[in-house]
Amino acid sequence: MVDFRRWITALAVLALFVGLAGAQVPGGTGGSGPLTCTASVAVPPALRAEGMTELIGDIVLTCTGGATISGTSTPIPTANITVSLGTNVTSRLLGGSVSNASEALLLIDEPNTAPTLTPLVPGFGPGAGLSLCSTPGVGAGPGGCVEYPNTISGLPVATATPGGSTPGPNVFQGLVTSNQVTFLGIPILPPVSAGTARVFRITNVRANIAGLGGGSQAGVTPLVASISISGSTSLPVSNPVLTAGFIQAGLTTAYRNANNTGGLANPFMRGQCNNLSSPLGVSTIQFTESFGTAFKTRVAPTASYNGQFGTPGAAGLLQNVPGTIYNSESGLIFPIGGLSAGLADYGTRLKVVFNNIPSGVRLFVSVTNLAANTTSANVPVQANLSTTSYAVLVNGEASPDANGFPPVLTQTTSTNSVGGVNQTGLYELPQSGASATAVWEVVNTNPSQLETFNFGVWTQYSANPGSNSPAPGTATANLSFAPTPPVPFSASSGAAASASLTIPRFQDTSSARNFLQIFVCQTLLLYPYVTNVSGFDTGIAIANTSVDPIGTSAQSGTCNLTFYDGTGKTPAVAVKITDFANATTTNSGTVYANLLSTLAPGFTGYAMALCNFQYAHGFAFISDLGARNLAMGYLALVVNNGTTVRDNAPAAESLAH
Repeated sequence: MVDFRRWITALAVLALFVGLAGAQVPGGTGGSGPLTCTASVAVPPALRAEGMTELIGDIVLTCTGGATISGTSTPIPTANITVSLGTNVTSRLLGGSVSNASEALLLIDEPNTAPTLTPLVPGFGPGAGLSLCSTPGVGAGPGGCVEYPNTISGLPVATATPGGSTPGPNVFQGLVTSNQVTFLGIPILPPVSAGTARVFRITNVRANIAGLGGGSQAGVTPLVASISISGSTSLPVSNPVLTAGFIQAGLTTAYRNANNTGGLANPFMRGQCNNLSSPLGVSTIQFTESFGTAFKTRVAPTASYNGQFGTPGAAGLLQNVPGTIYNSESGLIFPIGGLSAGLADYGTRLKVVFNNIPSGVRLFVSVTNLAANTTSANVPVQANLSTTSYAVLVNGEASPDANGFPPVLTQTTSTNSVGGVNQTGLYELPQSGASATAVWEVVNTNPSQLETFNFGVWTQYSANPGSNSPAPGTATANLSFAPTPPVPFSASSGAAASASLTIPRFQDTSSARNFLQIFVCQTLLLYPYVTNVSGFDTGIAIANTSVDPIGTSAQSGTCNLTFYDGTGKTPAVAVKITDFANATTTNSGTVYANLLSTLAPGFTGYAMALCNFQYAHGFAFISDLGARNLAMGYLALVVNNGTTVRDNAPAAESLAH
């Protein structure tokens, strides 16, 4: 079976090179006229609107014509080529003798592409390997990697020495300044002969797309790149303004219920008094890419290496063929000074950030994406060329991959038993300042479809209402790419070229939403009529019925009795009953009783009792002194205030939510 990734790559390479020629490759259309260049971006990619380090499309200058440079001892004239964007260039800075020298590269005559392109002069053009000019501050200008003209097989070639046969350097580093990357001292050797062309390819240019927006219609907002030339020689470019990519949102997210059968329209609600002795599914959170290549592995996987391997090794470099579309976070990978130009630090990462987590609440997430929901098992494990969507939980937003694998976190517990064996690994999130973060890295992806990753969230806590634990409150959640400011970098530093920050980087464009709510377990009782006038009095009783023969969890708490005189004004009298948590008086399974003449002498109206526990019931008895002439009693009404639920499960753990 032919792997579709390689098939797509082969088609992409073919599309790039049709009608394109290097100095030793037939196909150029120029003749012996003046030197002219045509600029193009063969494949303008979709750029994620959230991205701060998006790889723009390769810019290709195809030059034809020009006059022969006589002699072999005179250095080839040079020009400076600058690419300007409407936003900061964020290609990685590689340092060295020039601090702003970057991973952005200019390649001459498509090196390392044979046999895709057949060199007319063996060892030159496509037949040459990638050879770095080690003086990015001057390029091939005076004091730099000077190149010389020569003629071999009747064609002009650039050599490293006068009259020599060794190709001159064909890889030049770009210097990044704000929104520009400049390639200094690029040797301009006219191809001269009809049917040949000189090709300059600019690759590994990253841009801060965040903040530019995707427009009201997806994929129609262009990123414009301008080409300008300066230096000791002329290089006319007929169309210097190009579209280097189209901007659109890369990510959509959703909060689903635990079974993934519908949206989580309201926060998951749970009573403070309802114990959770094991993790309970809260939500299935979803990350869906907005276009087919928004989720990327670190490098393109091969039969030998997975999608995270990207370090040069004994097997040679990966992703080092110019013009190839790799559909990964990395670009053209090339070693420079012990570093790797073009190599990203990890694949696409997805994160959830929880804030305002109520004290005492524990949160767990699945260590991989799930097949469907919180009750489904994990998806299959990673394989080198697998296209099964797969992501793994990692130990931080910007922790780099190492030795070809992401920094995976190991499960701390598990759930979803099948045949006595739990199938789904969970990890308990450490909390700091009522916040917690989970980050997953994409390690398998399918560029030919829109992928959705499902991750599960669970909660657990020990109910202790008497100690107000877990504390009432509402946790919020944000779903986004990762990493994002303000941790582990500031918005301003992430939006600029850097030698230390990891790649890729993103902006969080999400809005916080209420995710999980812990509420105080309460019962609201209404006594429609109570009186203590004209010789009458009212006895008021409140029973805590949380002890029963059906196994309801015993609960204790306090009640507030408030009396209203019927005028619509503020309560006439407020009395707080504090003894429901006191075993010497009225604990769970006991009754509180008192007279209105004691609680609110001379009062007529109605009363409400708000009890901070479930399963409260009330009784009122009205009579004259000694109940000689008139007496009546009634049950207090239980008012549904959204927290009164009787659950006959043994531990009261299936409270409606």
